[in-house]
Amino acid sequence: MIEVGIFCGFSAATPPEDVIAMAQAVEERGFHCLWVPEHVLFFEEYASRYPYSEDGRIHGFRNGMLDPFVALTFLAANTRTIRLGTSICLVPQREPIYTAKQVSDIDFLSGGRLNFGVGIGWLKEEFDALGIDFKTRAKRTRECFGVMKALWTEDESSYRGEMFDLPPCLQFPKPVQKPHPPIFFGGESDPALRRVADIGQGWMGAGMKPEEMLPRLARLDELLAENGRTRADVKIYVMPNVPGRDPDLFKRYEEIGVEQVIHAVGGRGLDEFKTRLDAMAKTAGIAA
Repeated sequence: MIEVGIFCGFSAATPPEDVIAMAQAVEERGFHCLWVPEHVLFFEEYASRYPYSEDGRIHGFRNGMLDPFVALTFLAANTRTIRLGTSICLVPQREPIYTAKQVSDIDFLSGGRLNFGVGIGWLKEEFDALGIDFKTRAKRTRECFGVMKALWTEDESSYRGEMFDLPPCLQFPKPVQKPHPPIFFGGESDPALRRVADIGQGWMGAGMKPEEMLPRLARLDELLAENGRTRADVKIYVMPNVPGRDPDLFKRYEEIGVEQVIHAVGGRGLDEFKTRLDAMAKTAGIAA
């Protein structure tokens, strides 16, 4: 049976006690994973184009969003079984040594429940404010993973690249999941799929219907083969970015090899959120 994940953009508008109650409600209903996003800054005016809306704008940002690793630590302390994921962590905007540490610590504290969903970012203005070159973000992402994988998997860690030079050093604890939490790359372009094939344990497509995913999956198969890998080596997840009201849609995704469908669920207050969760669970066929 296909897994169903829930995406929640916790923000300043969500009281801490509601964050706990929402996470526990998601867990109690049998959803597989609770995913949280990342943006450290937003802007009233920007030239960048958001790839997942028709007008190229990102909406509903006025209350910001919680830092994903702070949010997931809070959620890990208040849940027991549900997996917890970033969707997505903007890896090239971050310093990789600290990111590796946060990933390891959350995986340790949660008992190995972290999914590490990542992307290279789209909001140039955010990169500019952070003093990070937007044009080299893809290369920086790969080097960040060189640093992070060394810290996750080597007792004495080291890495040398063009952008980062990590001298022999120690960082503990290591992640519970071996060799590290699964890495899910977002994005639908050939370079994004190549990152999945080269580095990832999964692909998290977004805004795609099943028939739109098929040619992308065929291309992913080609890129995996170039790396001596097959589809069996990666998990395929999708965020349709449409209301999850059609039971047949879950079946169609499952038929093409999707293992998890992730839907955003919100609401005006906790009661409405729970009502929408119940409707989603019924539609997806996981209702008790």
